[in-house]
Amino acid sequence: MATYAIGDIQGCFTSLMALLKRVAFDPAHDRLWLVGDLVNRGPDSLHTLRFVRDLGPAAVTVLGNHDLYLLMVAYGAVRSRAKDDTIQAVLDAPDRDALLGWLRTRPLMHVENGFAMVHAGLLPSWSVPQARALAREVEGALAGPYHADLLHNMWGSEPAAWHPDLRDYARMRVIVNAMTRMRFCTLDGQMDFKVKGEVIKAPKGYVPWFEVPGRKSADTTLVFGHWSALGLRVEPRLLALDSGCLWGRELSAVRLEDRAVFQVACPGLSHGKVKPS
Repeated sequence: MATYAIGDIQGCFTSLMALLKRVAFDPAHDRLWLVGDLVNRGPDSLHTLRFVRDLGPAAVTVLGNHDLYLLMVAYGAVRSRAKDDTIQAVLDAPDRDALLGWLRTRPLMHVENGFAMVHAGLLPSWSVPQARALAREVEGALAGPYHADLLHNMWGSEPAAWHPDLRDYARMRVIVNAMTRMRFCTLDGQMDFKVKGEVIKAPKGYVPWFEVPGRKSADTTLVFGHWSALGLRVEPRLLALDSGCLWGRELSAVRLEDRAVFQVACPGLSHGKVKPS
């Protein structure tokens, strides 16, 4: 049995199939950990969603910002960006409701055997147990009867920092933004959502979230994606897995048992030019 953690797929279904063939993935014995952003901007979000859902317990996926964006569009919380999006096939599918229902019941964070998987990152003041408890607050709301209300109040970049006294949608917005959108933050956990590029482009006073001294989650190996400009990084307590498949680079998998790396080359976008996310 092997566990393969795989970077952002974003609808690049053919590349995912090639990577699974490369590692000889067997759903009867192996498991996949997917860091989120299953959908959007790549050519085949619909088949990607169906495939991952149908793997059942052989696949664990956390929610990424593009997955949440699909849900927000589907429930009328935001308008589609149209030219940048490739989610219409999901919205038009006969099994749309089943797919969306499955997607909104995925976790924001998964913790197992000394690893913690999240799409973007964890604020430096959060320990892994605290972050998992906070993730459950959002997961419960998304899975519950008032999920549409949450989706209508999820968009926005404020508040930009965590405070334990935050309540209701402001509280959940910070949790979602940290776990699905964050790249840079200050040493005291103020998040930036404007800069998306290389580490050297950090705004003044900001650092990559995982470089904050004394980060409380540093005792656990963090598995994440989201940051294609960061590229693949395999470090003792850090596995950054978004190696830019969408942009014509590679789709990457790391076997958690021994940190072996597997990659396939990706063709990149074929539907137009959009900015990296």
